[in-house]
Amino acid sequence: MALPVLALHFQADADVPARLGLAVSRKVDPNAVGRNRIKRVFRDAFRHLRAELAPGDYVLVARPGASKLSGEELRAAFHSLLKRAGARSALALPETAAPGTMPAASPSHPTPDPGPG
Repeated sequence: MALPVLALHFQADADVPARLGLAVSRKVDPNAVGRNRIKRVFRDAFRHLRAELAPGDYVLVARPGASKLSGEELRAAFHSLLKRAGARSALALPETAAPGTMPAASPSHPTPDPGPG
């Protein structure tokens, strides 16, 4: 299964849990920081989905356009490929990750004091 920015190779194997392999070459991003960001996004997405995936080996191959996508767009591409491969049901896949419920505290916006109680 492939998209312009990502390819997924899947080999079913009932003897092993779902495992992830990643290939992000220098053609995708000449800087190690960019390649590592892409791998970090895919590892995190896989970690959250692992229990729901069919057992076997999943190999993601990033393509040159991947370095221009945000983390959410990379995650959505990964989910799309899993759906097309039939590794998860379409109903179980969110189109995008839900945003956090609260913004992080910062010096300009400290967390509110809960008051006495």
